[in-house]
Amino acid sequence: MKFHHLLTVLFLAACGENKDQAPVAEKPAETQSTAPAANRQIERLMPELDAIIDTNAVIEVLAEGYTWSEGPLWVPDGDYLLFTDVPENKIYKWKEGEGVSLYLTPAGFTGKTTTSPEPGGNGLILDAKGRLVICQHGDRRIARMKAPLDQPKPDFETLADKWNGKRFNSPNDLVFDKAGNLYFTDPPYGLKNHDRSSDKEIPFQGVYRLNTKGKVELLDSTMSRPNGIALTADEKTLFVANSDPEYCYWKAFDILPDGKLTNERLFHDATTEARTGMKGLPDGLKINKKGILFATGPGGVMILNQNGVLVGRINPGQPTANCELSPDEKTLYMTSDMYLCRVKLK
Repeated sequence: MKFHHLLTVLFLAACGENKDQAPVAEKPAETQSTAPAANRQIERLMPELDAIIDTNAVIEVLAEGYTWSEGPLWVPDGDYLLFTDVPENKIYKWKEGEGVSLYLTPAGFTGKTTTSPEPGGNGLILDAKGRLVICQHGDRRIARMKAPLDQPKPDFETLADKWNGKRFNSPNDLVFDKAGNLYFTDPPYGLKNHDRSSDKEIPFQGVYRLNTKGKVELLDSTMSRPNGIALTADEKTLFVANSDPEYCYWKAFDILPDGKLTNERLFHDATTEARTGMKGLPDGLKINKKGILFATGPGGVMILNQNGVLVGRINPGQPTANCELSPDEKTLYMTSDMYLCRVKLK
């Protein structure tokens, strides 16, 4: 789910492209813009996209003014969206007709001082009891907010912060299965200097499972930058994005009855697009009930069919970190750099 904002700047600079930085608004403005800007577009690559997005659909900007927006999560009990601003250590709430309000701060780092360039919360999810669970970069853990959703407070309990006695890098994205096991990724984006950080305790970037007994199990240690993570509706397949500009892809794994992974395979490779300078890398992703992947990557949100074929893109005009489907799967929300956007689906 997380694509490091500073990595975006460095990577685009290396490609000879400057990325404009907008000032962070004290109160991000809700714009509700329905007119597509020149750099916002829906790219139709295959006819089958017409069954997913109407030909008249436009990209709406719901709010703007963030440093790096991430972690969109729809909360059914209240019909609102939560999302994070990772560098600013905040979670915001957006609700139709009400706009944006500050929901929670601090959200990812609860100490006094930190060297983390992105200390805030990243991936967000609700557990089976409707409690908010956060990937906290600054605190380097998976944590659950103790307060109820309608009375948020920065009071957290740790669900997982170590593997084999060593602290995580900066947990990034997460997904529960129906039994309550939690799958998550742990790239180094929350650490100063990333792999070169003196605070790094685990020598690799891992994909893990926190089982229902509270034990952390390592599932994969081979991906250079594991990021977004998602399960198919039948929970037989796990998808993981790799947000490395040199190895830019999504992998699929079959899940064994004991939760371990097997049959690792390349689902889609976007390295070519990344190397040609298209904005964005594989980050957060969501899968609808029909098995269509909405995966943030080069050019915005890449729409991949069940065979990993790219059928279209939703490009908000900026590198896009993550996305979220509404419960009826008729709306896709996107966190795109300084923006919160949405597009209507069929």
